[in-house]
Amino acid sequence: MAATATYSYLRPSGLAPDDGRLTLQTSGGPAAHPRFFTGFVTAPEAAAVGLLAVAEVARTRYFQPLAPASLDPVVTGGLDRLRFESFSGCCGVYARLDVLPAGLDGDIVEHGTTNVDVNAPLRQALARVGNTDPMHLAVGPDDLTVTTWDGPVVEKKVPLPSRWLRGFAEAQVITSGFDPRAEIDAREATQFLRRLPGGTGRSTLWVVPAGRSLRLTSRPVPGAVCLPGAGRLVALRPFLRFATALRIYGPPVGAGSGPVASTWELRSPAMRLTLTLSPEPHRGFSGEGAVLAALSGDDVADDADLISALLSWDPTIDVDALAAGSGLAADRVRAALAQLGTAGRVGFDVAEAGYFHRVLPYDAAAAERLNPRLVAARALVEAGAVTVTGDQATVRSGDGSYQVRIADGRLSCTCLWWARHRGDRGPCKHALAVRIVSSPASAEVRAVAERNGVDA
Repeated sequence: MAATATYSYLRPSGLAPDDGRLTLQTSGGPAAHPRFFTGFVTAPEAAAVGLLAVAEVARTRYFQPLAPASLDPVVTGGLDRLRFESFSGCCGVYARLDVLPAGLDGDIVEHGTTNVDVNAPLRQALARVGNTDPMHLAVGPDDLTVTTWDGPVVEKKVPLPSRWLRGFAEAQVITSGFDPRAEIDAREATQFLRRLPGGTGRSTLWVVPAGRSLRLTSRPVPGAVCLPGAGRLVALRPFLRFATALRIYGPPVGAGSGPVASTWELRSPAMRLTLTLSPEPHRGFSGEGAVLAALSGDDVADDADLISALLSWDPTIDVDALAAGSGLAADRVRAALAQLGTAGRVGFDVAEAGYFHRVLPYDAAAAERLNPRLVAARALVEAGAVTVTGDQATVRSGDGSYQVRIADGRLSCTCLWWARHRGDRGPCKHALAVRIVSSPASAEVRAVAERNGVDA
Protein backbone atom coordinates (compact mmCIF):
# COMPACT_ATOMS: atom_id res chain seq x y z
CA MET A 1 0.00 0.00 0.00
CA ALA A 2 1.40 3.39 -1.00
CA ALA A 3 0.16 6.94 -1.17
CA THR A 4 1.49 9.82 -3.21
CA ALA A 5 2.99 12.47 -0.96
CA THR A 6 3.94 15.97 -2.04
CA TYR A 7 6.97 17.51 -0.35
CA SER A 8 7.03 21.30 -0.76
CA TYR A 9 10.26 23.23 -0.31
CA LEU A 10 10.81 26.96 -0.67
CA ARG A 11 13.90 26.16 -2.75
CA PRO A 12 16.32 23.27 -3.16
CA SER A 13 18.72 22.50 -0.32
CA GLY A 14 22.24 23.64 -1.08
CA LEU A 15 25.79 24.21 0.11
CA ALA A 16 27.25 27.61 -0.76
CA PRO A 17 30.72 27.04 -2.28
CA ASP A 18 32.13 30.37 -1.08
CA ASP A 19 31.33 30.34 2.66
CA GLY A 20 30.23 26.77 3.41
CA ARG A 21 26.71 27.72 4.41
CA LEU A 22 24.62 24.53 4.29
CA THR A 23 20.89 25.14 4.12
CA LEU A 24 18.59 22.13 4.40
CA GLN A 25 15.09 22.97 3.23
CA THR A 26 12.22 21.47 5.19
CA SER A 27 8.74 20.41 4.15
CA GLY A 28 5.55 20.47 6.24
CA GLY A 29 5.74 19.73 9.95
CA PRO A 30 5.05 21.89 13.00
CA ALA A 31 4.86 24.76 10.47
CA ALA A 32 4.66 25.01 6.69
CA HIS A 33 8.46 25.18 6.38
CA PRO A 34 9.78 24.80 9.94
CA ARG A 35 13.18 26.11 10.99
CA PHE A 36 14.81 23.86 13.58
CA PHE A 37 18.40 25.03 13.86
CA THR A 38 20.80 27.73 12.80
CA GLY A 39 24.48 27.79 13.71
CA PHE A 40 27.73 25.99 13.04
CA VAL A 41 28.52 22.29 12.96
CA THR A 42 31.62 21.53 15.02
CA ALA A 43 32.62 18.51 12.89
CA PRO A 44 31.56 19.50 9.36
CA GLU A 45 33.10 16.64 7.40
CA ALA A 46 31.67 14.02 9.77
CA ALA A 47 28.25 15.67 9.58
CA ALA A 48 28.39 15.71 5.78
CA VAL A 49 29.40 12.05 5.59
CA GLY A 50 26.76 11.02 8.14
CA LEU A 51 24.00 12.87 6.32
CA LEU A 52 25.11 11.31 3.04
CA ALA A 53 24.93 7.86 4.66
CA VAL A 54 21.33 8.42 5.79
CA ALA A 55 20.40 9.71 2.32
CA GLU A 56 22.15 6.78 0.64
CA VAL A 57 20.18 4.26 2.70
CA ALA A 58 16.95 6.04 1.67
CA ARG A 59 17.77 5.55 -2.01
CA THR A 60 18.95 1.92 -1.78
CA ARG A 61 17.15 -1.39 -2.08
CA TYR A 62 19.41 -4.01 -0.53
CA PHE A 63 17.11 -6.90 -1.42
CA GLN A 64 16.47 -7.31 -5.14
CA PRO A 65 18.28 -4.04 -5.99
CA LEU A 66 16.58 -1.69 -8.42
CA ALA A 67 17.51 1.72 -9.78
CA PRO A 68 17.88 4.28 -6.96
CA ALA A 69 14.66 6.08 -6.03
CA SER A 70 15.34 8.51 -3.23
CA LEU A 71 12.87 9.30 -0.46
CA ASP A 72 13.60 12.38 1.59
CA PRO A 73 14.97 11.63 5.07
CA VAL A 74 13.12 13.00 8.07
CA VAL A 75 14.70 15.33 10.62
CA THR A 76 13.59 15.81 14.21
CA GLY A 77 14.63 18.84 16.20
CA GLY A 78 14.71 18.24 19.94
CA LEU A 79 15.80 20.47 22.77
CA ASP A 80 19.47 19.54 22.43
CA ARG A 81 20.06 17.64 19.19
CA LEU A 82 19.06 16.91 15.61
CA ARG A 83 18.11 13.44 14.39
CA PHE A 84 18.10 12.48 10.70
CA GLU A 85 16.34 9.17 9.86
CA SER A 86 15.51 7.03 6.86
CA PHE A 87 14.56 3.53 5.78
CA SER A 88 15.96 1.71 2.80
CA GLY A 89 13.73 1.18 -0.23
CA CYS A 90 13.21 -2.44 0.86
CA CYS A 91 12.50 -1.28 4.46
CA GLY A 92 15.10 -3.73 5.79
CA VAL A 93 17.63 -1.13 6.98
CA TYR A 94 16.86 1.75 9.35
CA ALA A 95 19.47 4.52 9.45
CA ARG A 96 19.80 7.40 11.89
CA LEU A 97 22.34 10.19 12.38
CA ASP A 98 22.19 11.85 15.79
CA VAL A 99 23.97 15.22 15.87
CA LEU A 100 24.62 15.59 19.59
CA PRO A 101 25.02 18.79 21.63
CA ALA A 102 28.80 18.64 21.16
CA GLY A 103 28.26 18.71 17.40
CA LEU A 104 26.17 21.88 17.34
CA ASP A 105 27.27 25.44 17.99
CA GLY A 106 24.06 27.38 17.60
CA ASP A 107 20.40 27.47 18.58
CA ILE A 108 17.67 24.86 18.19
CA VAL A 109 14.73 27.18 17.79
CA GLU A 110 11.92 24.70 17.16
CA HIS A 111 11.03 21.11 17.95
CA GLY A 112 9.16 18.77 15.68
CA THR A 113 9.70 16.53 12.68
CA THR A 114 9.64 17.10 8.95
CA ASN A 115 11.18 15.87 5.71
CA VAL A 116 14.42 17.44 4.51
CA ASP A 117 15.44 17.87 0.90
CA VAL A 118 18.71 16.02 0.22
CA ASN A 119 18.94 16.36 -3.55
CA ALA A 120 21.53 15.14 -6.02
CA PRO A 121 23.47 18.45 -6.32
CA LEU A 122 23.60 18.70 -2.53
CA ARG A 123 24.94 15.15 -2.24
CA GLN A 124 27.72 16.06 -4.67
CA ALA A 125 28.55 19.21 -2.70
CA LEU A 126 28.56 17.39 0.65
CA ALA A 127 31.03 14.86 -0.74
CA ARG A 128 33.56 17.71 -1.15
CA VAL A 129 33.32 19.06 2.41
CA GLY A 130 36.58 18.89 4.37
CA ASN A 131 37.01 18.94 8.12
CA THR A 132 38.75 22.33 8.07
CA ASP A 133 35.92 23.88 6.08
CA PRO A 134 33.62 25.94 8.31
CA MET A 135 30.03 24.82 7.88
CA HIS A 136 27.11 26.96 8.93
CA LEU A 137 23.99 24.82 9.10
CA ALA A 138 20.44 26.09 8.76
CA VAL A 139 17.76 23.42 8.97
CA GLY A 140 14.84 25.17 7.36
CA PRO A 141 14.66 28.67 5.89
CA ASP A 142 16.10 31.48 7.94
CA ASP A 143 14.06 34.44 9.18
CA LEU A 144 15.06 36.59 6.24
CA THR A 145 13.92 33.91 3.83
CA VAL A 146 10.61 33.53 5.60
CA THR A 147 9.80 37.21 5.71
CA THR A 148 11.18 38.56 2.44
CA TRP A 149 11.92 35.78 -0.06
CA ASP A 150 9.03 35.15 -2.40
CA GLY A 151 10.44 32.69 -4.92
CA PRO A 152 8.83 29.54 -6.30
CA VAL A 153 8.08 26.49 -4.16
CA VAL A 154 9.91 23.32 -5.17
CA GLU A 155 7.58 20.33 -5.06
CA LYS A 156 8.54 16.68 -5.17
CA LYS A 157 5.79 14.12 -5.61
CA VAL A 158 6.94 10.70 -4.49
CA PRO A 159 5.28 7.38 -3.65
CA LEU A 160 5.32 7.30 0.14
CA PRO A 161 4.90 3.69 1.26
CA SER A 162 2.99 2.99 4.44
CA ARG A 163 5.87 0.57 5.10
CA TRP A 164 7.92 3.52 6.37
CA LEU A 165 5.35 4.33 9.03
CA ARG A 166 4.96 0.68 10.03
CA GLY A 167 8.74 0.34 9.96
CA PHE A 168 9.23 3.21 12.42
CA ALA A 169 6.80 1.56 14.83
CA GLU A 170 8.30 -1.93 14.45
CA ALA A 171 11.90 -0.72 14.83
CA GLN A 172 10.95 1.14 18.01
CA VAL A 173 9.40 -1.95 19.64
CA ILE A 174 12.12 -4.35 18.45
CA THR A 175 15.10 -2.23 19.51
CA SER A 176 13.59 -1.47 22.91
CA GLY A 177 14.47 -5.07 23.79
CA PHE A 178 18.15 -4.69 22.82
CA ASP A 179 21.15 -4.54 25.13
CA PRO A 180 24.76 -3.56 24.37
CA ARG A 181 26.60 -6.74 23.35
CA ALA A 182 30.09 -5.62 22.30
CA GLU A 183 32.21 -2.52 21.77
CA ILE A 184 35.52 -2.20 19.91
CA ASP A 185 37.72 0.78 19.17
CA ALA A 186 37.86 2.54 15.82
CA ARG A 187 40.96 0.71 14.58
CA GLU A 188 39.47 -2.73 15.22
CA ALA A 189 36.12 -1.57 13.83
CA THR A 190 37.76 -0.47 10.58
CA GLN A 191 39.46 -3.85 10.15
CA PHE A 192 36.29 -5.76 11.02
CA LEU A 193 33.89 -3.84 8.75
CA ARG A 194 36.30 -3.86 5.80
CA ARG A 195 36.74 -7.61 5.85
CA LEU A 196 33.00 -8.31 5.84
CA PRO A 197 31.56 -9.84 2.66
CA GLY A 198 29.99 -7.22 0.41
CA GLY A 199 27.21 -7.36 -2.12
CA THR A 200 23.62 -8.35 -1.45
CA GLY A 201 24.28 -11.78 0.00
CA ARG A 202 21.43 -13.35 1.94
CA SER A 203 23.48 -15.40 4.39
CA THR A 204 23.11 -14.88 8.14
CA LEU A 205 26.29 -14.64 10.21
CA TRP A 206 26.79 -14.19 13.93
CA VAL A 207 29.30 -12.00 15.73
CA VAL A 208 30.91 -12.72 19.09
CA PRO A 209 33.46 -10.68 21.08
CA ALA A 210 37.01 -11.96 20.69
CA GLY A 211 39.50 -10.04 22.84
CA ARG A 212 39.55 -6.48 21.60
CA SER A 213 37.90 -7.38 18.30
CA LEU A 214 34.96 -9.38 16.94
CA ARG A 215 34.83 -12.84 15.42
CA LEU A 216 32.38 -14.17 12.84
CA THR A 217 30.68 -17.51 13.31
CA SER A 218 28.03 -19.37 11.37
CA ARG A 219 26.00 -20.42 14.42
CA PRO A 220 24.44 -18.52 17.31
CA VAL A 221 25.85 -18.86 20.81
CA PRO A 222 24.94 -17.04 24.03
CA GLY A 223 26.08 -13.43 23.84
CA ALA A 224 26.29 -13.40 20.03
CA VAL A 225 24.85 -10.67 17.80
CA CYS A 226 23.08 -11.53 14.56
CA LEU A 227 24.56 -10.12 11.34
CA PRO A 228 22.00 -10.80 8.60
CA GLY A 229 23.20 -9.69 5.19
CA ALA A 230 26.60 -8.26 6.11
CA GLY A 231 26.71 -6.19 2.92
CA ARG A 232 23.97 -3.98 4.35
CA LEU A 233 26.52 -2.38 6.70
CA VAL A 234 28.33 -0.74 3.78
CA ALA A 235 26.83 2.67 4.61
CA LEU A 236 28.89 2.75 7.83
CA ARG A 237 32.28 2.53 6.15
CA PRO A 238 32.75 6.18 5.09
CA PHE A 239 32.07 7.28 8.68
CA LEU A 240 34.80 5.05 10.14
CA ARG A 241 37.48 7.73 9.97
CA PHE A 242 35.52 9.93 12.38
CA ALA A 243 34.45 7.23 14.84
CA THR A 244 36.00 6.49 18.20
CA ALA A 245 34.23 3.16 18.65
CA LEU A 246 31.78 0.66 17.19
CA ARG A 247 29.09 -0.58 19.54
CA ILE A 248 26.62 -3.32 18.63
CA TYR A 249 23.28 -4.14 20.22
CA GLY A 250 20.91 -7.07 20.05
CA PRO A 251 18.44 -9.23 21.97
CA PRO A 252 19.45 -12.27 24.03
CA VAL A 253 20.15 -15.34 21.88
CA GLY A 254 21.25 -18.89 22.50
CA ALA A 255 22.18 -22.02 20.61
CA GLY A 256 19.48 -22.72 18.06
CA SER A 257 18.17 -19.15 17.93
CA GLY A 258 16.81 -17.97 14.61
CA PRO A 259 17.82 -14.73 12.87
CA VAL A 260 17.04 -11.54 14.78
CA ALA A 261 17.52 -7.83 14.20
CA SER A 262 20.62 -5.96 15.40
CA THR A 263 21.87 -2.38 15.69
CA TRP A 264 25.36 -1.21 14.68
CA GLU A 265 26.51 2.17 15.96
CA LEU A 266 29.57 4.22 15.09
CA ARG A 267 30.05 6.86 17.74
CA SER A 268 32.09 10.03 18.07
CA PRO A 269 31.93 12.85 20.62
CA ALA A 270 29.82 14.98 18.26
CA MET A 271 27.46 12.49 16.64
CA ARG A 272 26.37 8.89 16.26
CA LEU A 273 25.56 7.00 13.07
CA THR A 274 23.49 3.83 13.52
CA LEU A 275 22.14 1.17 11.22
CA THR A 276 19.53 -1.32 12.38
CA LEU A 277 19.23 -4.45 10.24
CA SER A 278 16.06 -6.53 9.90
CA PRO A 279 16.39 -10.23 10.83
CA GLU A 280 16.90 -11.29 7.20
CA PRO A 281 17.71 -9.29 4.05
CA HIS A 282 14.37 -10.17 2.45
CA ARG A 283 12.38 -9.09 5.52
CA GLY A 284 11.35 -5.46 5.84
CA PHE A 285 10.67 -4.10 9.31
CA SER A 286 7.12 -3.26 8.27
CA GLY A 287 6.07 -6.92 8.38
CA GLU A 288 7.69 -8.02 11.62
CA GLY A 289 4.51 -7.84 13.74
CA ALA A 290 6.29 -6.78 16.94
CA VAL A 291 3.68 -4.11 17.66
CA LEU A 292 0.63 -6.34 17.32
CA ALA A 293 0.47 -7.67 20.87
CA ALA A 294 0.78 -4.15 22.27
CA LEU A 295 -1.92 -2.81 19.95
CA SER A 296 -4.41 -5.58 20.67
CA GLY A 297 -5.37 -4.44 24.18
CA ASP A 298 -8.81 -2.88 24.65
CA ASP A 299 -7.40 0.03 26.63
CA VAL A 300 -4.29 0.81 24.59
CA ALA A 301 -5.92 3.60 22.55
CA ASP A 302 -7.14 5.41 25.69
CA ASP A 303 -3.76 4.89 27.34
CA ALA A 304 -2.04 6.35 24.27
CA ASP A 305 -4.23 9.45 24.44
CA LEU A 306 -3.31 9.91 28.10
CA ILE A 307 0.42 9.37 27.53
CA SER A 308 0.35 11.67 24.51
CA ALA A 309 -1.02 14.47 26.69
CA LEU A 310 1.80 13.95 29.21
CA LEU A 311 4.68 13.92 26.75
CA SER A 312 7.08 16.83 26.89
CA TRP A 313 10.00 17.68 24.64
CA ASP A 314 12.69 16.42 26.96
CA PRO A 315 15.61 14.79 25.08
CA THR A 316 14.41 11.35 26.21
CA ILE A 317 11.08 10.00 27.40
CA ASP A 318 11.14 8.53 30.90
CA VAL A 319 8.82 5.51 31.12
CA ASP A 320 8.88 5.44 34.92
CA ALA A 321 8.02 9.15 35.10
CA LEU A 322 5.15 8.64 32.66
CA ALA A 323 3.90 5.69 34.72
CA ALA A 324 3.95 7.81 37.86
CA GLY A 325 2.27 10.75 36.18
CA SER A 326 -0.43 8.67 34.48
CA GLY A 327 -1.10 6.09 37.18
CA LEU A 328 -0.52 3.32 34.60
CA ALA A 329 1.76 0.35 35.01
CA ALA A 330 5.05 0.53 33.10
CA ASP A 331 3.99 -2.23 30.68
CA ARG A 332 0.84 -0.26 29.79
CA VAL A 333 2.96 2.84 29.23
CA ARG A 334 5.18 0.88 26.84
CA ALA A 335 2.11 -0.45 25.01
CA ALA A 336 0.83 3.11 24.72
CA LEU A 337 4.19 4.21 23.32
CA ALA A 338 3.94 1.38 20.77
CA GLN A 339 0.55 2.75 19.75
CA LEU A 340 2.03 6.25 19.43
CA GLY A 341 4.90 4.75 17.47
CA THR A 342 2.48 3.56 14.78
CA ALA A 343 1.62 7.22 14.26
CA GLY A 344 5.29 8.19 14.11
CA ARG A 345 5.14 9.90 17.51
CA VAL A 346 8.08 8.20 19.26
CA GLY A 347 11.24 6.30 18.50
CA PHE A 348 13.75 4.38 20.61
CA ASP A 349 17.44 5.19 21.07
CA VAL A 350 19.40 2.06 21.98
CA ALA A 351 22.49 4.10 22.92
CA GLU A 352 20.56 5.86 25.68
CA ALA A 353 18.04 3.05 26.32
CA GLY A 354 15.21 5.55 26.08
CA TYR A 355 12.40 6.76 23.87
CA PHE A 356 12.54 10.04 21.96
CA HIS A 357 9.98 12.25 20.26
CA ARG A 358 9.23 12.12 16.58
CA VAL A 359 6.15 13.79 15.15
CA LEU A 360 5.33 12.72 11.62
CA PRO A 361 2.30 14.12 9.75
CA TYR A 362 0.26 10.93 9.96
CA ASP A 363 -3.11 10.15 11.49
CA ALA A 364 -2.87 8.15 14.70
CA ALA A 365 -6.18 6.49 13.82
CA ALA A 366 -4.37 4.77 10.94
CA ALA A 367 -2.52 2.52 13.40
CA GLU A 368 -4.98 -0.33 13.16
CA ARG A 369 -5.63 -0.32 9.43
CA LEU A 370 -1.87 -0.35 8.81
CA ASN A 371 -1.77 -3.76 10.54
CA PRO A 372 -4.07 -6.09 8.58
CA ARG A 373 -3.58 -8.99 11.00
CA LEU A 374 -4.99 -6.86 13.81
CA VAL A 375 -7.93 -5.79 11.64
CA ALA A 376 -8.63 -9.45 10.81
CA ALA A 377 -8.35 -10.46 14.48
CA ARG A 378 -10.89 -7.86 15.59
CA ALA A 379 -13.23 -9.03 12.83
CA LEU A 380 -13.00 -12.58 14.18
CA VAL A 381 -13.81 -11.35 17.70
CA GLU A 382 -16.77 -9.30 16.50
CA ALA A 383 -18.08 -12.31 14.57
CA GLY A 384 -18.03 -14.44 17.73
CA ALA A 385 -15.56 -16.84 16.12
CA VAL A 386 -13.46 -17.36 19.26
CA THR A 387 -14.26 -19.94 21.96
CA VAL A 388 -11.87 -20.17 24.92
CA THR A 389 -11.87 -23.22 27.18
CA GLY A 390 -9.13 -23.26 29.79
CA ASP A 391 -5.74 -23.15 28.07
CA GLN A 392 -7.23 -23.99 24.66
CA ALA A 393 -9.17 -21.88 22.20
CA THR A 394 -10.95 -22.63 18.94
CA VAL A 395 -11.09 -19.98 16.26
CA ARG A 396 -13.40 -20.38 13.28
CA SER A 397 -11.93 -18.65 10.26
CA GLY A 398 -13.10 -19.06 6.69
CA ASP A 399 -13.94 -22.69 6.03
CA GLY A 400 -11.76 -24.05 8.82
CA SER A 401 -11.18 -24.03 12.54
CA TYR A 402 -7.85 -23.50 14.26
CA GLN A 403 -6.68 -24.49 17.70
CA VAL A 404 -4.80 -21.91 19.74
CA ARG A 405 -2.92 -23.11 22.80
CA ILE A 406 -2.24 -20.80 25.73
CA ALA A 407 0.82 -21.70 27.80
CA ASP A 408 2.71 -19.40 30.20
CA GLY A 409 1.27 -16.34 28.51
CA ARG A 410 2.48 -17.49 25.07
CA LEU A 411 0.13 -18.48 22.27
CA SER A 412 0.63 -21.00 19.49
CA CYS A 413 -1.69 -21.90 16.64
CA THR A 414 -2.32 -24.72 14.17
CA CYS A 415 -2.56 -22.37 11.18
CA LEU A 416 -0.10 -22.23 8.28
CA TRP A 417 1.25 -18.81 9.34
CA TRP A 418 2.29 -20.16 12.72
CA ALA A 419 3.78 -23.30 11.21
CA ARG A 420 5.86 -21.17 8.86
CA HIS A 421 7.08 -18.49 11.29
CA ARG A 422 6.65 -20.01 14.79
CA GLY A 423 5.89 -16.59 16.24
CA ASP A 424 9.10 -14.97 14.97
CA ARG A 425 7.11 -12.45 12.95
CA GLY A 426 4.46 -11.67 15.53
CA PRO A 427 1.24 -13.52 16.31
CA CYS A 428 -1.15 -14.76 13.65
CA LYS A 429 -4.67 -13.30 13.44
CA HIS A 430 -6.12 -16.29 15.32
CA ALA A 431 -3.73 -15.90 18.27
CA LEU A 432 -4.38 -12.16 18.28
CA ALA A 433 -8.12 -12.78 18.41
CA VAL A 434 -7.66 -15.09 21.40
CA ARG A 435 -5.44 -12.50 23.10
CA ILE A 436 -8.14 -9.86 22.64
CA VAL A 437 -10.91 -12.10 23.99
CA SER A 438 -8.72 -13.22 26.92
CA SER A 439 -7.71 -9.70 27.97
CA PRO A 440 -8.84 -8.60 31.46
CA ALA A 441 -10.90 -5.77 29.96
CA SER A 442 -12.75 -8.18 27.66
CA ALA A 443 -13.37 -10.57 30.53
CA GLU A 444 -14.89 -7.75 32.58
CA VAL A 445 -17.14 -6.74 29.69
CA ARG A 446 -18.37 -10.33 29.34
CA ALA A 447 -19.02 -10.64 33.09
CA VAL A 448 -21.08 -7.43 33.13
CA ALA A 449 -23.03 -8.59 30.08
CA GLU A 450 -23.79 -11.97 31.64
CA ARG A 451 -25.04 -10.33 34.87
CA ASN A 452 -27.39 -8.20 32.79
CA GLY A 453 -28.52 -11.05 30.54
CA VAL A 454 -26.95 -9.49 27.44
CA ASP A 455 -24.74 -11.18 24.85
CA ALA A 456 -21.23 -9.67 24.99
